[in-house]
Amino acid sequence: AGIFTTNLMCAAPVAFCKKQLAGKPTARALLINAGQANAATGDAGFADSQATADALSKALGVAGDDILLMSTGVIGQRIKMDKLLPAIDVLAANVEASTAAANAAATAICTTDLVRKTIAIEVDIGGKKVRMGGMAKGSGMIHPNMATMLGVVTCDAAVSPEVWRGITSRAGTNSFNQISVDGDTSTNDSLVCFASGKAGNAVITDANSADAKLLEQALTAVCRGLAKAIAWDGEGATCLIECNVSGAMDDEDARVIARSVVCSSLAKAAIFGHDPNWGRLACAAGYASPVKHNFNQNDLKLSLGPHQLMDKGQPLAFDAVAASQYLKDVTGVHGTCVVDISVGSGPGKGQAWGCDLSYDYVKINAEYTT
Repeated sequence: AGIFTTNLMCAAPVAFCKKQLAGKPTARALLINAGQANAATGDAGFADSQATADALSKALGVAGDDILLMSTGVIGQRIKMDKLLPAIDVLAANVEASTAAANAAATAICTTDLVRKTIAIEVDIGGKKVRMGGMAKGSGMIHPNMATMLGVVTCDAAVSPEVWRGITSRAGTNSFNQISVDGDTSTNDSLVCFASGKAGNAVITDANSADAKLLEQALTAVCRGLAKAIAWDGEGATCLIECNVSGAMDDEDARVIARSVVCSSLAKAAIFGHDPNWGRLACAAGYASPVKHNFNQNDLKLSLGPHQLMDKGQPLAFDAVAASQYLKDVTGVHGTCVVDISVGSGPGKGQAWGCDLSYDYVKINAEYTT
């Protein structure tokens, strides 16, 4: 299963994967390169993707329509095929199942990332132990729908393609589509999730079954862990921002409001500057769009960490020095700044994650290719 960027200038490997997955519900190999995004490269870029897939298919001895591709790096530059193609035989000859190999892959796909992102969990499904592991990269050009991130999850659950694709889509909605670093939606966003069936559980064919719901919880947990790691590692960031919204009419409204808050440049800059300027948080919640069911500002409740700043739409007296110290404490250890917002009494809940906006973000991106 795969979900991909909504950017109309999607990269050649994104278009390639969409074509592959539209034709059949299976895949056996994924090749990732970092350095050149193979985006905005025209017909030549797509031809490079096809040539890469053909070479990998031959080297691994698997069908050409079982190959998937991902790329990340500078937009507008073609992949250096004279270096990539000869390396594919070497890669294929040295495939191994080990922690060291997994960590090496997770490190190799990084660009401006400061750390690799990996996670693994186990869960009992149908009396069988199901294992699930994931890796991701992303640090800048991160914005919902999706972000400049690459994510790969593998698991050994037995599940029908239709159910697995639905689970993957919903897991992505509640994780990677809820993060933002800088408001730029990438050309290369890709999340691919493999399920091999080797765990030996009874094949999950009912999306509403207990086993399917447990598998979805597991995949959502893995994707959220990776998504939060990406937001935490935002370019120049000194903290992760987590916004929790409750009281909305439905979950989608809550997710939209939470995204609006973590995407606010003014709020992000204030948090970096240790300024408890909570009006920026309330403002961002208020202009969230498109919210289907608008909330009444007199229902707004807002807290920054342990400090409640607004209740029933009314500003509260608070210790500004202590609130500023809270921000200093979380940014000082690259921790998590928590923003809690309630917009009413509805059942809708949602979360989103972002990071503060520092001087270093501008420096990194102003000098990206120079």
